Formats: sequence, structure tokens, C-alpha cells
Amino acid sequence: MPAIRILFLWHMHQPFYKDLVTGEYRLPWVRLHALKDYYGMVKLLDEFPSVHQTFNLVPSLIAQIEDYVAGTARDPFLDVASKPADALSPDDRRFALRYLFQANVDNLIDRYPRYKELYEQFAASDFDAAKAEPNFSQQDIADLQVLSQVAWFDEFFIEGKDADPQIQALIQKGRGYDAANQQLVLAKSREILASVLPAYASAAQRGLIEISTSPYYHPILPLLCDTDLGGISSPGLPLPRTRFTHPEDATEQLQRGLLLHERVFGIRPRGVWPSEGSISDEVVNIGHTLGVRWMATDEGVLGRSADTYFERTREGRLQPEGAAKLYNIYRHQQNNAEMHLVFRDHSLSDLIGFVYSGMPPAQAAQHFIHQFKESAQAIVNQGKNAVVPVILDGENAWEFFPKSGREFLRHLYRAIQDDPQIEALTISEAIERHSPEDFSTLSHLVPGSWINSNFNVWIGAPEDNRAWDYLTAARDFFSANASAVSQEQRNLAHEELLIAEGSDWNWWYGPEHHSANDADFDELYRKHLSNVYQALGAAPPEYLAQPISRSQAGARFVEQTAYVTPLIDGEATGYFDWIGAGHYSADRRNSAMHGKKFLLDSAYAGMDHEFLYTRLDFSDDAFSQLGSSADNPDLLIADFNLILTIEKDEQPETENVASDDSLQLDIRVREGKLVDWQRKHPLLAANGDGTAASAQVAQGISVCLGKVLEARIPLDYLNFKIGESVEIRFSLWKDNLPVDALPAEGSIRLKRMTEHELATSGDFWKA
Repeated sequence: MPAIRILFLWHMHQPFYKDLVTGEYRLPWVRLHALKDYYGMVKLLDEFPSVHQTFNLVPSLIAQIEDYVAGTARDPFLDVASKPADALSPDDRRFALRYLFQANVDNLIDRYPRYKELYEQFAASDFDAAKAEPNFSQQDIADLQVLSQVAWFDEFFIEGKDADPQIQALIQKGRGYDAANQQLVLAKSREILASVLPAYASAAQRGLIEISTSPYYHPILPLLCDTDLGGISSPGLPLPRTRFTHPEDATEQLQRGLLLHERVFGIRPRGVWPSEGSISDEVVNIGHTLGVRWMATDEGVLGRSADTYFERTREGRLQPEGAAKLYNIYRHQQNNAEMHLVFRDHSLSDLIGFVYSGMPPAQAAQHFIHQFKESAQAIVNQGKNAVVPVILDGENAWEFFPKSGREFLRHLYRAIQDDPQIEALTISEAIERHSPEDFSTLSHLVPGSWINSNFNVWIGAPEDNRAWDYLTAARDFFSANASAVSQEQRNLAHEELLIAEGSDWNWWYGPEHHSANDADFDELYRKHLSNVYQALGAAPPEYLAQPISRSQAGARFVEQTAYVTPLIDGEATGYFDWIGAGHYSADRRNSAMHGKKFLLDSAYAGMDHEFLYTRLDFSDDAFSQLGSSADNPDLLIADFNLILTIEKDEQPETENVASDDSLQLDIRVREGKLVDWQRKHPLLAANGDGTAASAQVAQGISVCLGKVLEARIPLDYLNFKIGESVEIRFSLWKDNLPVDALPAEGSIRLKRMTEHELATSGDFWKA
């Protein structure tokens, strides 16, 4: 009986936060995720012994966990949470306020009433640590110290038959924590951290999981081999001024990852998840040389390499032809090198990562099972086994699920375990069970990653390219000067170079991704490069003292790079929901000189096969200038109108005839709430005429206002065809006067393309 073989690969990764010169950790995420996700994700499989999975543990993550377990990690975030509250200096208290609230509000902070109370107290001071610090009592700080750590404890220690009674008692106490409670939290943290790697080793020894690896410091291997590959995956992409070509570094990064894995787990890994799924022919050849049996990446890389496209139904299920190509194991053969390859179903993977957190757990699990069974059924009907790779981040998604998503995963794993048609296998198990005649073959890979099948996140934007130029300069300096210093100095400089080659620094450069820790990442990257020069006895270049991330003063537009289908709910769901959409940021260059208050901060625009989606983000000034809720400072309470205008590039020449190719939505907001909206034709509105349609008549258009404004407009309303472009503008009106517009001049231009055209168009970021 043919089977549907589902291959889960959970990628566990954090950047290398340690400064090797000072020995200090700049951010706490390795420790915090080790308290929760790293342990819990593998421990859960004890309940489902037939649900086999692959876990990819990045070597630099393993090394940092070992550092914490050994007690040698210098973590200022842990230090400030550990000191007696009465021993904290004012600077310590401000540091605590700045960082100990960095957790998911709904699922980590709000779970604990006292933590939520303290968060709201901090919010009342505009999240300004200096402003808030005098208002926090010593007991407030003590409670924050304890609860900011307990919030990250794994579900296994909080609830269920194996829960820790001391931790449960601590949670039940709720408030009024003292030094003894702090010491208990520290002791339990050490116990949990020490249990993480043994839990993986035990699961692997029992055959429940396979552990794969990545290059040691998580670099983008194809770009280490040659940064010009960025222009191969995206023709026309602006490249760094100096070309970086060090395939020997790529080889060392991968070799060191394999060796660390072998030391920690006692077996050399068979498989590799190349960082961010970034792969090329040269990377495959390097892996073959080092004895790697399989690698994994995204379906988009397969689509470009095999000159195919994976078409899905409106419900997101693969069409039979695409499923036959994607749901298989490939052999990459080039000269004498051979590698097994699997390609992730990005739709299924993203459902878990970005969608199911907003659904009831049982319903989400049922939907997932239905989706992949429906997609794979055509293959099974032909008498063949279907291999369905589902690969995604194994840590960050669970912050968006209640109770770390355990209820969802239990429903999912139980359904898989109980279904006789489904086999959950490790990737190596799937390769071993695959019939020799069923493998597909590839002789060439178009270089790419799991994000839009290119490397644009890490190269091409001015900040990205500047970071590469700085890395190249440091690498060249090392090559020219390493022989003149001691072996110890040479080793330290070399290690810092390898760390700086990691992908995480450029993840936060450029316009794509931002977090509260952008400045920390920028500073740490430049510190690693500076350490190279210092280790070699030289002064670092002056430019390393200046941030690579420039002020966001100027307007910035990012073109759409992938179809998007965001949830229209008025909530700031983060870049995940809008990744791939066009993005425009306000031009603030003249704000200081003219005293202008920017009320509209940025806008997103994107489409899929059926709808145009827009999102408008308000600036901080909007809440102070227009008025915000005392209970929730992120919600406006003002009266104003927002007008969204969408026009086709070519308008009719007759002045008084409204075009069916244009749309204007007049959105009326009173006391911060969306009262109603009307659909107008811009030309009619300009002549003082009435509305063309009301909210009730304009079926299919959806508008929501919460922390942000979001709208969904059917493309049919615009008669918007493939190859045509529209121009989009937002304006905010108060007391019948325009007070801000985005863009201030001109409009946001969006071209309609098929999903396949968009994925292969070579679009790149524009500043």
C-alpha cells in the first residue's frame, strides 16, 4: 500500500551572541529558547514514538548552550535578573526595564497577571526605561526579575504529570518574590539548560529523531564561495564593490559543523540544512567531499532549477503535476559528486509557522492533515509513495501560539500516528526506504535560498553590500598579516572572521527585517570585525566605529517579491504576514528643519492571484498628535478620515468620466474606531460628485482598523490585468484638511505579475 511519508525538519538556530574578546553575551535568546523550545520540541516526541522527525541543530547554537551549561557564559541579561533587587544600580534597573519585557505579550507576558501588570506600567511610560525607572518600586523590579525568566520555562515544567512542584508553587505565589525565589529560578534554569542536549542525544539513540547540522556559524555558503552568485539568482542585483570568493571558508564552516556534531552526539551527521536553505552546485560538491549524504532546501530552488512551477489551488493544495515533482527525493549528480536533495513544501511549512497560531489547535491540525493528504493523493493513486518535506524554524513560531503550541502539535502528531496511510520519517529513513527507480535527478542547481529562491535578504541592499565590503576588507587584512603574529592571535582573529561570515548580521541589515535589537546586531557585527584587527595587533578602521544601519530618514521603497495573502484584521502581525509585499517608508529628511510631524510611517502593498492588499502603519507621532487610548497607547482615539486611492497607470482622457480602473476608499474614523467607509471614483470625488458604492454594496472589499489599517480589494474591481500597474496613495484628513500623506509626493507603484513571474523576475530592493 503506497504511503504518504511526511518529513518534518525543525531548524533550531540562534546567532552567535558572544563577543570572544570580552566573553560577554550581547543578547539572551540562546538561553531563553533553551529553557522552552529546544527542550520541549524533542521531549514531546516521547508521547508519539512512531512520529519520527529530523532536528537541525546549528553548531554555534550547540556551542553556546554548552557554554551556559558549563557556567562559563557571561550573560548581562541573566546577571540583572539574578542580582537582589536592592543591589541594582539605576543603570541596572533601566537595563532590566529595557530588556526583561522583550517577550510575546499575548502568550508569555499576559499569561502571568503580575507580569502583565508590570508591562502595562512600563507601557504607561511610553516604553521609555529612563522615564519609567523612578516609578518602579524595589518589589516591582524583584517581581519582574523572576517572572521574566519563569515566562520562558517549558510547558513540561509548568503543567502536566511531570510538572515541577517548586516551579508550580512559584507561579502560584504570583507576586511578592524575594531573593530565595530568584535563586530557585536560577537553579531550575541551570537544570533545564543541562537537559537540552542530552534530550536530543537520547531521542536519536532511541531512533525517534535524526539530528542534522549546518555550517558552524550559519553563513550563506554560496555567497562565501562567491558573492557574484547574488547576481546569478537575481540578475541586475547591485553587488558589493569588492568580490568575496572564499570557498575554503565555506568548506571549513561545514567541516567544523560536522565535527562538533560528532563530538557532542557521538555520530557523524548524514544530512545538512545549509543555512537558510542556501544552496548551489559548489555547495553540493563541498558537501559530497565531506561525506554528507543529503541536503535540503526550498521548492522555489527546485522550480527554478527544473524550470517548473508548483501551481496550487485557491485552497493552497498542489496540483497533481506539481506534487509529482515536489513530493519526491532527488539525486543531484554532477561529475563524480552525488547528493540526495529534498525540497520543502513552502505552503505547508508556512501554515505552521505563520497561520495556525490564529486557529483553534484541533482545527489547525485537521486542516494541515487534509491539505497534505489532498495534495499527495494523486501520487498515491499511481501506486507510488509521496514524500512531503515540511521544514521550518523550530523555535520562534511557538511564541505566537498559546502554551508554546503544544496542544496543536499533540493534535497533529496524534492524527499522524493514528492514520495508517501516513508515515512520519527522518530524512535518512525516507532515503533508505525509497525505491531506487523512483528517485528524480538534477544535474544543476540555480543558486538560491528558502526565501524567494534568491539571496536578496543578505546581499544587494546598500547596508548589506557595505557589510560585505567590510568583511572582505577584514578577510584580506587577515590574509596579509596573520603570519606576523602568534598562533593564539591568529586563531582568535580567524575565529572572529568565521563568526562575522554568519548570515544573521545581514538578516537585519537592509529594508526587509527589523527588531528592537537592530542596533545590538549592528554593533556586535562591527565588534567581531574590529576584533579581527585587534587580534592581529592593529587598530580597526575608523569606519567600524560608525553604524552600518543608517538612519531611516529618507523614503525607501521595496518592491513586491512574492505573492502575499495576509489576514486582514487591523493587527500589527509583523513582517511574517506581509513578507514579500512591497514596502514604503516615509521620507523624514526635512522633518527637523520644518517641524513636520509624521503621522503615517510606512505602507505595505502586495497581491496574490485574486486580491490587492494594503496596510498602513501609523508613526509614534500619530498617537501623541491625534490622541491615543490611556488603556492602550497603541490604539488611536481620534476623529479623522483616511483616504486610500488606487489608480491604473493610464487614466481616460475625458475629464468627467470616472474610470472603472480606479478606486478611492474614504474611511471614516471616530474616536479611533472605524465607523464606515465609502467607495468613490477619484474623478467623481474631485468634481464634488457623490459616491459610487457604499461599504454594503462593494462586496469583496474588506477594511479593518486596529493598530494598523489593512484593506483587501478584489483585482476585478480594478480591471487589473497581468502586466499592468497601479499607483497607490494614502492620505490622512482631520477637520477637512489633509495633515499627512504617504507618499508625500507621487505614489507607490505596483505591477501585477503571475506568481511564477514574480518569483523569477529578479526584482531587488530599491532605496
